[in-house]
Amino acid sequence: MRLALEQPALFIAGIILIPLGIFILRRLYGPLSLVLPLGPPGGVPFKPPFGIEWLVRALRAAEYAGAFLLLLAAAGPLVRTSGRVWLSRGADIIAVMDISPSMAALDMEGRSRFDAARDLIRFFAERRPADAIGLAAAGNDAALLVPPTTDRRALFSRLESLRVGEMGDGTALGMGLATAAFHLRNSAAPRRAVILVTDGENNAGAVHPETAAAMLPELGISLWIIGIGRGGEVPVDYVDPRTRMRRSGTFLSHFNPESLMSVSRAGGGTFIRAPSAQSFADAFSLVDEKEMLARRRGTVTETKSLRVPFIAAAFILILLARLVRTGILGGRS
Repeated sequence: MRLALEQPALFIAGIILIPLGIFILRRLYGPLSLVLPLGPPGGVPFKPPFGIEWLVRALRAAEYAGAFLLLLAAAGPLVRTSGRVWLSRGADIIAVMDISPSMAALDMEGRSRFDAARDLIRFFAERRPADAIGLAAAGNDAALLVPPTTDRRALFSRLESLRVGEMGDGTALGMGLATAAFHLRNSAAPRRAVILVTDGENNAGAVHPETAAAMLPELGISLWIIGIGRGGEVPVDYVDPRTRMRRSGTFLSHFNPESLMSVSRAGGGTFIRAPSAQSFADAFSLVDEKEMLARRRGTVTETKSLRVPFIAAAFILILLARLVRTGILGGRS
């Protein structure tokens, strides 16, 4: 954002000529003076109820500021903002996030799988401003939470409000994949992809994940499956959003990479195992690299006039100064 003037020459001329005119008038007619009645001869000398000199100076400053703003308004003040626009369409991508209770496992360097997944989806979306990113969640059932959009505020807001266990205790991976496929099937984007982030096997829903995955290549949609976490006993800690009760302790993680690899093969996709926070971040970096499109971008500039606000501010200052002179000083300053 930057400020500019439509007629900078007018502003420069005013800055030079107005002070010059004031100087000439002062030389011709002498300096302006403040005349105050001092009371009757021999009476008590007049004492103003407050220091009036500073008030006079403040009023003059307000009038000068008003005149300066009027000069600026005459010169046509503008504010110009420039923004980046994409001249070619990006990809349509839906991230399907497992939100079953096991995602609360604290094996991502002290953080939960769920929190790590949310942060990486957010980072992934920030790196791809031209792509429409959507969000789906899988629990006992699955639902599209945010359709593919370039509105990052909407996406991040829903990510922030998402909770472990929000859709029950199950993991309907097939329903999650089918939901993503359904909402991408009519997309006209040059590239479409589904990213499934999960830590377990399918144990809920009416659609088998391999059946859902097999639909994706037929629709021209690429599939990425990131298996997060490790097997064995892991600590877990979360608040159940339905009962409001805190659940903490350890559970036996039945992470089965073979089943996720089978789903990936059925969808002609890529399976990446991420047992640690670093490997999880690397997995998203790989997806970002492979799903990248060559995109053209340009710059659009928006111009807004500030003439009316400047005129309004000038008249307020001048009118206020006039009212104070008349009401307090009796028009004698």
